[in-house]
Amino acid sequence: MARRVDLNADLGEGCGQDAALIQILTSANICCGLHAGSPAEMAHTMRLARDAGLGIGAHPGYDDRANFGRTRCQLAADDLRDLIRYQVGAAKSVAAGFGVTLEHLKLHGAMANMAAEDAEMAEICYRAALEVEPAMRLMTIAATAQQEAAEAIGARWIGEIFADRAYRDDARLVDRSEDGAVLHDPQEAAERLVTMITEGAIVARSGKRIAARIESICLHGDTPEALEMAREIRSRLSTAGIDLMKPD
Repeated sequence: MARRVDLNADLGEGCGQDAALIQILTSANICCGLHAGSPAEMAHTMRLARDAGLGIGAHPGYDDRANFGRTRCQLAADDLRDLIRYQVGAAKSVAAGFGVTLEHLKLHGAMANMAAEDAEMAEICYRAALEVEPAMRLMTIAATAQQEAAEAIGARWIGEIFADRAYRDDARLVDRSEDGAVLHDPQEAAERLVTMITEGAIVARSGKRIAARIESICLHGDTPEALEMAREIRSRLSTAGIDLMKPD
């Protein structure tokens, strides 16, 4: 029996490959205009995603444009809540203008990595987002504190793995400052994904298997090989009898 999985990418960040990627993906995590992009970029990307029938999600991050939202910031809980509410509110309004709703939330960059380590922080982010759009599902980095937080608040969540990132033995991502943290070979990435989906486990850099609920695959739109990688992933998954479609 064929298995099903979603293929998503972080879009609306001004990386120039969005229109082509949208024709391959099943879901789009659209930048809310702070860590990158702009209101116009968010609207343009959301329109393309809507027209292609993709699942549309809000992709909030730190207000850190100079570092693409990849620098860790320490914010008070109230400031973090306000930052999330502002971005999800903006994305919700743009989506409504196009006659669609936000289907999921996915945290970006340093914010996501910190929430994968700290369930309390993840819960603050998730509760704030759901206050703005209660119907969203939470796209969580599988088998991390993000998933723990989503389960603790009784939210609907989607277990996500990464096509283009290496994993530590605790299911967190290898820091981008380390060699080999980002995968660039589309064939290697696709092969690893088939293994992970077939085994129902994250494959760490060490070879360790970490059991995980895998419902979505992410690749980063700013990775130079993103388009080639997306095509290879789609082809390899199809050959392996794994269907691509957005989450129910």
